[in-house]
Formats: sequence, structure tokens, C-alpha cells
Amino acid sequence: MKIGELAAKTAMAPSAIRFYEQSGLLPPVERGANGYRVYSEVVLERLLVIQMAQNLGFSLDAMRSVFANNKGFPQAELLARLDMRLNEIEQMVATLRSQRDDLRALRSTLRDTWAEGQCVDVADLAAGVRKSAQRKPGLKRRVAG
Repeated sequence: MKIGELAAKTAMAPSAIRFYEQSGLLPPVERGANGYRVYSEVVLERLLVIQMAQNLGFSLDAMRSVFANNKGFPQAELLARLDMRLNEIEQMVATLRSQRDDLRALRSTLRDTWAEGQCVDVADLAAGVRKSAQRKPGLKRRVAG
């Protein structure tokens, strides 16, 4: 199939397909007598795998290393890579939850302090980011002015 047909089947721009080809992510592509690239079903499948992997957060370098062995996807290696990506995502989720809690506490502290017409010492704010949004007895405030 020609690049336009491949682009339509994958919903990719022809320039993206050429990029993947130049990046070594696709197997060598044959050319017809007219000089046009002729893509096989193998290339179509590879592009669909690349799309799926990118949607799951895998890097092009990670995919390149998987494709480098040209033996397909060894099951154990593929499962190990999926497990590593799952662990990365779990760590990101934990980090995001922690940041969300910190932002809520900071917002609450600022809102409450400003409602009283006061301003907060930045050093105290930074130290208290991990604490609850309730005012702590040791929180030092300075009156704005």
C-alpha cells in the first residue's frame, strides 16, 4: 500500500510515518518501480503498536529497543516492560495525590489568613505545606502593612 493509504488506515500524517521510518522504528520499506514507497501489513501493524504504546506513555526509545531484536515481542520482556510502566504510573499517581493535598492545604491556609487581613510568612508556608489546612498554633503571621 502507498503512504496515503497507510496514513488513512492509521490516522497518522504521512510525515509522521516517514519520521518513524527514518527513526528506525519501522522495518525497511520497499520501493515500487515508480520510486514510491510500498508498505506491507507488517508496517501497518507496527504503526498501530507504536500508537498504542505512545498512548500508554512509552517513549520512542523504549519502543526502538523492543523492535531492535526483530523477533517480535518476547512475552517475558513485554510483561516486564508493562510492569515497569505500571509502577511508573503508580508513582506518578501518588505524587499527584500528594501535590493535590498540598495545594488544598496551601489554598485553605492562604484563604483563611487573608480573610483575617493578615499575610503569611513564606518560610512558615513552605514548612507547613505537608500539614493539614487548619491553622497550626506555631504558625507565625505578619500583619500586612
